[in-house]
Amino acid sequence: MDQYIGKMLDNRYEILEVIGTGGMAVVYKARCHRLNRLVAIKILRDDLAKDAEFRRRFHDESQAVAMLSHPNIMAVYDVSRSSDVEYIVMELIDGITLKQYMQKKGAPLNWREALHFITQIMKALSHAHSRGIIHRDIKPQNIMVLRDGSVKVADFGIARLASAAQNTLTQEALGSVHYISPEQARGSRIDARSDIYSAGVVLYEMLTGRLPFEGDTPVSVAIQHINSIPLPPRELNPDIPEALESITMKAMAPNVENRYASADAMLSDLEEFRKNPSINFEYTPSDLFPTPGVTDEPTQIIDTHRRKAYAPASQESPRKAARGEQRKAEDDDDPEEYRSSARKHKDQGGGMSVPLAVASILVFVVGIGVLLWVIFFSNIFASTTTYTVPKVTGMTLEEAREDPDVVGRFTIVEGEKVTSDTVPVGQIVSQEPAAHRQVGEDGLTITVNISAGTETITMPPVVGKEYREALVELQKYGLRPTETQYEASETITENYVIRTTPAEGTVVVPGDDILVVISSGPAVKPVTMLPVVGQMVDDAKKTLEEDLHLSVKVVTMDSDKPEGLVLYQSIASGTEVDEGTTVTLQVSNGSGTSSGETPSPSESTNPGSSSQPEDPSVNGNLKSKDVEVSLPSDGEPGDIVQVRISGKDIDQSKSAERRVGNVHFTVWGTGTQEIKVYIDGDFIGTVTVNFDT
Repeated sequence: MDQYIGKMLDNRYEILEVIGTGGMAVVYKARCHRLNRLVAIKILRDDLAKDAEFRRRFHDESQAVAMLSHPNIMAVYDVSRSSDVEYIVMELIDGITLKQYMQKKGAPLNWREALHFITQIMKALSHAHSRGIIHRDIKPQNIMVLRDGSVKVADFGIARLASAAQNTLTQEALGSVHYISPEQARGSRIDARSDIYSAGVVLYEMLTGRLPFEGDTPVSVAIQHINSIPLPPRELNPDIPEALESITMKAMAPNVENRYASADAMLSDLEEFRKNPSINFEYTPSDLFPTPGVTDEPTQIIDTHRRKAYAPASQESPRKAARGEQRKAEDDDDPEEYRSSARKHKDQGGGMSVPLAVASILVFVVGIGVLLWVIFFSNIFASTTTYTVPKVTGMTLEEAREDPDVVGRFTIVEGEKVTSDTVPVGQIVSQEPAAHRQVGEDGLTITVNISAGTETITMPPVVGKEYREALVELQKYGLRPTETQYEASETITENYVIRTTPAEGTVVVPGDDILVVISSGPAVKPVTMLPVVGQMVDDAKKTLEEDLHLSVKVVTMDSDKPEGLVLYQSIASGTEVDEGTTVTLQVSNGSGTSSGETPSPSESTNPGSSSQPEDPSVNGNLKSKDVEVSLPSDGEPGDIVQVRISGKDIDQSKSAERRVGNVHFTVWGTGTQEIKVYIDGDFIGTVTVNFDT
C-alpha cells in the first residue's frame, strides 16, 4: 500500500488514493477538510525531495504558477511542505488526457475538433507567456479534456524543473522528446516560441493521427527535430484544409525566426481560419523550412518512415516539389552507377524488342475491349434511378426539413454557420448538392450552411466564473442565458459555472439561447440517524455534527434528570436523512422538576398522528379527545410542540415536531381539563378541553 494513503498533510489534506504517476511526482486524490472539497495533490518523489536546491526551486516555481488564473489552465490552490514532503494542491479535474482522448478515438480528430482544442491550448499559453512563464513540456499527456469539451493545460512550473533535472535524453524522456523544439533538442536557449513549436506538434498529431518524427531512441527522435522536415499533414489526411496545414507547419518551423512570434499571433491566424476556412495565408515552404543545398547542413530524408522533403519549387505544388527533391536525392546518390545501369539496360534491350512489341499490341487490344465494354454494356446492369435535388436555400432549417420535396426522400444535415450580408440570420445560405442537380441513391443527403448574419462571435469563456458574473458576460456579447440548471460537483465551487451549451470556442450569433449549468456544490449524501437519547449534549452534538454532518438545534426543558442529558431527538434512530438536515435535541436543564414522561423519538416522526398514554385503560372512565393546538405564525418547521395535562385522573405529556400550520393531539381525561402548551420548552398558553362533550 502507498505510504501516503490515509495520511493527513498539515492537518488539512487527507490522502485518499493514487490517481497518477510521473517521472518527478505522484498525484493523489485528497479531501480538503477545511473547505470540504476534493483536490489533487502532487507530491515530489523522495529522491528529488532530498535535494535542498531542487526543493527550493520547486517551491519558487510552484508559487509563480499559482499566480496564473485562466479557464484553460489547471488551477493551483496551495504550495506547501509537511515535514519532508513537498507538495502542490491543485483542482481535481473530471476528465482524461488529450493523449487518452486521441487513443480512444483511434483515428485522426476531425479538423474542427482539433481547431477547438488547439485554440484553447494557445489561449492558455498566451496567458502564461504574458506573465513570463514558459511551460517547456507541452504534450497531450499534460493537457486535460473535460466532459464539456473544454481543455486545461497542466504541469506549468514542473516542466521547467523537469528540463533542468533531465540532463540527457533517456528512455524516461521518450514521452516528451516527440514534442520538444529543435532548440530544446540542441540544448540552446529557449523562449515562448518553444511552447508554440510543441503546440504545433500536438496539432499535427490531432490532425494526422501520428507524430511527425518517430525513432527507436530519444536521441534519434531529437536529431530528426533538428535536421529533418516533417511530411505535410495533407499528405497523410487530405481532408485537412490547406490553411490549417499552413498554420501547423508555421508553428513547427525549425528556425524560431520563421515560427509564430507569439501565442497571440497564432491565435489570430486560428481565428481568421475559423471565420473563413478557405483563407490563404501564403506561407510558402521556403518561408518556413531551409532549402536543400542552401543551408549549412543538408536536410536528411528518413527512409524508414517514408519521409518526403518539404522543399519549394517555382512552378510546382509543395507536394510535387517534395517528391521531385526526393527522386533527385536518390538519383544523385551515385550518378556514375546510375549511368552505367542505364547503358546496361540499353544494351540488353535489342534482343527483346520483338516480344515486347507483340506484348504491347496484345495489351492495347485487351484495353480497347475493356473500354468498349465499360462504355456500351456496363450501364445495362447499373441502376438508372436518379432524383432532382430540391432548392432549400432561403429557407430556415425547420422549413427545409418539412418541405414536401424533401420529406421521405432527402435528409437535411446542418453544416456551418457563416456570415452573410444578404441572407437573414437563420436562413440557408448554400447547399450541397446544389439545387436541380440529378443524384443517385448515394446523393440523398443535403448539407446546408446557415446564415449567421453580418456578425458572428466565439462563445466566451465563462466556465469557472461565479454564475452572476457569467450571465453578465454573456449578455455583454448579446447572448441570451435563457436556461440555467444546477448540478452537483465535487470540483467546482457552489454557484460557479460548470459548463455551457454551446461550449466555449463555438461559433455563435448574438441573440442565441445559452444553457448555463451551475454547480450546487458537492452532492448531498444520505446518512442514517444514530441514537443519542441518554447521552450528554456535547457528546451527542459531536456525533451528529462531525460524524453525520447534521445541523443540531438544542432546546432545554424542565427535568429532574442530570443537566445536559439528551431526553429527546426529533429524528428517530435508523431514519435516513440528507447531510445538513437539522435535528432538534431536547435537553434537561437539571431544575429538579419533572415535566412528565420523556418523549420518544418515534412520536415525532409523524406530527399529525394521534398519541395515547402508555396505558389508557388504567381508568375505565377516561375518554379520548382530539385537540387542535393553534400555534404562533412566526414559528419554524423544526419547532418542538409539547402539550401537558396534569389532573387527578391522569398525568400525560405528548410532543411532536411541527411541520406546517397547527398540530393535532389525541389526549385522554374526564370532565374539563386545562392543557398547557409549550414550544421548544417555552410555555405559550393553555387550551381548555371538555371530555364530556
